[in-house]
Amino acid sequence: MAQSKRGRELPKSSEEKRSFFATLSADVIKAMKQAALEDDTTASELFEQAAREWLDRRSKR
Repeated sequence: MAQSKRGRELPKSSEEKRSFFATLSADVIKAMKQAALEDDTTASELFEQAAREWLDRRSKR
């Protein structure tokens, strides 16, 4: 299993990872990066989690 820069094990995904680019406000990017550091994870993982939660809520409409 992969490890974060701080040595924490990151969740293994069976899915292929691909890049996705989006334009976000600087304050959102900064806050996400700070939250990722505080949670010992990556901003990419936080964005993926947020997107999955949003898609789940959307599918239940």
